Amino acid sequence: MLKFNNLVYRALVNQIANFALLEWGDNLAISDSSPDTYAAARAEKFSKKELQQVYKWHALPDGWEHMKYEQFLIRRRELMALVIRDGYATLSESSRQTQTSLIIPIHQLAIQGESVTLEYKATLRTNLHTYQVDSRMESGCLKTIAGFLNSRNGGTLLIGVMDNGTPVGIEADGFLNEDKMLLHLDNLIKERMGSKQMMYIHPHFEDYDGVKVLAVECSPSGSPVFVKDGSLERFYIRMGASTPELSSSQTHEYIKERFS
Repeated sequence: MLKFNNLVYRALVNQIANFALLEWGDNLAISDSSPDTYAAARAEKFSKKELQQVYKWHALPDGWEHMKYEQFLIRRRELMALVIRDGYATLSESSRQTQTSLIIPIHQLAIQGESVTLEYKATLRTNLHTYQVDSRMESGCLKTIAGFLNSRNGGTLLIGVMDNGTPVGIEADGFLNEDKMLLHLDNLIKERMGSKQMMYIHPHFEDYDGVKVLAVECSPSGSPVFVKDGSLERFYIRMGASTPELSSSQTHEYIKERFS
């Protein structure tokens, strides 16, 4: 019986879904540490976009470092199948032609109008009717970001642009500087959507028509993204130029189709 258990254990450990290529020094440094101990230190070596690519092409599920081993193997097998599929897709000339980058000049984005991959918000936190900080403005931005993350194509949120595409800048939000605004956005995302989503979100400032705007580029997330709203968790998707919330049953079906 003991021999059988050892064979089963060895088979689990030696699965392809558990294999990873590490430099000798990295492997030695990790030693017998648990993933939730060493993963954060390894991640610091990469930028957010680089880390996103590492997760994608190495078939690492979001939150893998906290998963039970058997759960990790199951989820990674699924992602490995998607990597193989996407790898074959890149061999297609038509596929290469349709692949696009999120990095598009702001002036080109602003003249496109809101769409399934683009939305404008005049402010991050200030209500322009009362000129007071309003949590509803923050929720609106988080809702859009979550919708882009949950979609297959991602998208870009432009903060500092009116619904009609007119740039108004970020001054109305009243931050002392750009770093303070980025920090506020980061804290909102971590608090209400989870820190593991940060590698899929790439905010940066750009000049547009004489004012500064904040572009929040969102890549498709590797796992479902919910937005905390008090005791509730809400699930949004991008549909046309809107970001509807799905019901519980709709969320279940969408997640099964989108993330499995």
